[in-house]
Amino acid sequence: MFQKMLMLMVTIPLVFLFTTLIVSAEDNNLSLSSESVTLIDAKTGTVLYEKSAEKRMYPASITKIVTAIIAIKEGNLSDIVKVSENAANVHGTSVYLLEDEEIELKRLIQGLLINSGNDAGVAIAEHLGGSEQRFTEHMNNYLKNIIGVNDTNFTNPHGLFDEMHYTTAKDMAKITQYALANETFKEIVGTEELEWDGEGWETTLYNHHQLLRDLEEVTGVKNGYVPQSGFTLVTSAKKEDLELIAVTLNATSSQNSYNDTTALLEYGFNNFSTLSIDSGESFSDNLNNMYESDSNILLTYDKDKTLSLVVEEGNLVIKDNEEILLKQPLNKVTSNQEESLTTENITNDFEPPLEELSLIQRIINNFKSLF
Repeated sequence: MFQKMLMLMVTIPLVFLFTTLIVSAEDNNLSLSSESVTLIDAKTGTVLYEKSAEKRMYPASITKIVTAIIAIKEGNLSDIVKVSENAANVHGTSVYLLEDEEIELKRLIQGLLINSGNDAGVAIAEHLGGSEQRFTEHMNNYLKNIIGVNDTNFTNPHGLFDEMHYTTAKDMAKITQYALANETFKEIVGTEELEWDGEGWETTLYNHHQLLRDLEEVTGVKNGYVPQSGFTLVTSAKKEDLELIAVTLNATSSQNSYNDTTALLEYGFNNFSTLSIDSGESFSDNLNNMYESDSNILLTYDKDKTLSLVVEEGNLVIKDNEEILLKQPLNKVTSNQEESLTTENITNDFEPPLEELSLIQRIINNFKSLF
């Protein structure tokens, strides 16, 4: 529930004003089989639920989220990539690339994310980095310096097992939040099926993320599995004003990972909402002074809360009853024109009108006559 007070005008957009709401596994009755999970608001980064979210885990093919976003951000999507012998022969899931096959970079990214092609991942890495090793070194630098995660280390672009290839549910949620800000990435991970006409394989690719077809709210992104990692899953979903990212790591079966994710999304949509306020939005206080916000504001809040928005001493204050949830300075635009006259408005140059002058003079003369 949401109350507008004192003529406040509110709308919607984007700034990462992170809040610190964290709900631990012990605080509710969710029963999840995955070893490590997290659920965040995709707009604000607010943690809505977590379970062992900072434990180092093996990611498997959700690694490809990072390979893809780097390729999209730093590559030329229309580049033609020549597939090497190394790429064509990598084991695991594949789009059956042939040695010396020439294919557009965007097509490789689609094969990487939709059909989880390990061969596509190696071809991308070699094209952008010159070798798998150099590309994975760049991946790790990018993760730390651009995305800002510190507990992830990758040794390859596809997620095949290596003891030093690890991440956390917390890091993967932040990585995915970063990637989903890119429209090309969002479009590809939301593709349910795609016609594939490669030299070695002509088929229809069906997105490996089953919930993309099963749940209307789900918008992407990627699943994974190797024996050492168990079943891993990263999911984005949207309902009304709330966008969620769920990460589940080391489920014992793909169905368990989907069940855990479904439970997390239901929990998020049933209990939380997002308030959005645009930069430049106008507000007025109880004296009709006008203000504007100079930045976009986002706030994740519990649906049980009744929010009120007021302007107090030049600040936008968002409250739940008497609890202040957010206090944001505003820019004053105009003042009420009916403000009281102050001494700053009066100068020594004041001269009364002529019709008042004679009256003043008569008063002075009457005063003199008394003496």
